[in-house]
Amino acid sequence: MFENLNVWEVGALLLLALLIFGDRLPQVISDGLRMVRNLRNMARNATTDLSKELGTDIQLEDLHPKAFIRKHLLSEEDEQAIRKPLQGVYDNLRADVTGVHNDLKDVATSADPRTPAATPSAARATAPAASPPAPRAASYDEIT
Repeated sequence: MFENLNVWEVGALLLLALLIFGDRLPQVISDGLRMVRNLRNMARNATTDLSKELGTDIQLEDLHPKAFIRKHLLSEEDEQAIRKPLQGVYDNLRADVTGVHNDLKDVATSADPRTPAATPSAARATAPAASPPAPRAASYDEIT
């Protein structure tokens, strides 16, 4: 929660809390901890009640709508049927991005002033042979 705060910022926050709450700071901290404990108990009770109602074992992480649908409503076949049309698009996109990445590497190598007498043809000759990008599927605009 506070992983992006350094020691000085945490110290400043503690000093500010001490100035604001003064002698009541221990009471405020205990009230805050009690509230967090009560919220955890309420969430645990809600998941237990929901598990009893549905007749399955539900964890708090399962209450996210996507996870709930994936775990309790879809079978493996349904999930694969949903993913299948998108898998081809993902593969094409990945091939295109890999091709662009390789092209950018070639340009960066040829433009690097640290390499002596680098030319685009020399950079390509020394670079390992990259596989050509996969044929591009027809776009939606080309089909319609």
